[in-house]
Amino acid sequence: MKIDIICVGKLKEKYLKDAVGEYLKRLSSYSKVQIHEVPDEKTKEGGSESENDRVLMTEAERILKYIDEDACVITLEINAKQQSSEEFAQSLNDLFISGKSHIQFVIGGSLGLHQTVTKRGDVHLSFSKFTFPHQLMRVILLEQIYRAMKIIKNEPYHK
Repeated sequence: MKIDIICVGKLKEKYLKDAVGEYLKRLSSYSKVQIHEVPDEKTKEGGSESENDRVLMTEAERILKYIDEDACVITLEINAKQQSSEEFAQSLNDLFISGKSHIQFVIGGSLGLHQTVTKRGDVHLSFSKFTFPHQLMRVILLEQIYRAMKIIKNEPYHK
């Protein structure tokens, strides 16, 4: 199985890079995981709706270049369905069993995702009603994928 994480922006903080590196190392025995970073657009504080839409559209064009036609695309969105860690593990396992061997997660930038990206999503997932910095969300997602793999394999770590 292959997992891609397509995300807007680069990690700048060393502690986030270290955490991502740690989870990529842990996940390497379960799956091939790749991270694709697309440049984020500069946003103005209190930008107009048209300015924000332009930013979202530009980021969407960059994201969509990485989306594979055959992949199952999971978009991370604040207002989407939430799952427990066990439900998330079951959802991933169901995808693997059904023959989906390529899963792509998409993390938007500070304004979220443009509707062209969310429409392409096969699954829409929220990790919380809280808003997280998109750089931190990458670490949270990797940890939850790792946790899901441990649950699927019935290995200790989960609790």
